Amino acid sequence: MKITRIFSDENGESHFEDIEISLINQEEIGFLSDDISVKKLQFRKVSADYDYDFHHAPQKQYIVLLDGGVEIETSLGEIRQFQTGGILLVEDISGKGHKTKNLEKKERTSLFIHL
Repeated sequence: MKITRIFSDENGESHFEDIEISLINQEEIGFLSDDISVKKLQFRKVSADYDYDFHHAPQKQYIVLLDGGVEIETSLGEIRQFQTGGILLVEDISGKGHKTKNLEKKERTSLFIHL
């Protein structure tokens, strides 16, 4: 399973990194990853005009896009778009951060899984 990690380097610049989560065949129930310890889970809804300037993540967390996509820009100007169902591992809790905005002018919901 592929996900995208957003992190800060030693100079505070944010970057994207594509990472692979290994899945193990569990026969009838499908393929599962190893367990990942989490602290809490949060649901979020943002308005249709969501366009958040540079910020860093409040904590390390997975973000699962439940209904609606986002465009994210790193501090170095790299831009990627993520669609409904996308999973991000956001770890840029310091540094210059990233920008986020809705791809479509509609309310968007997501799930935050704090690490």
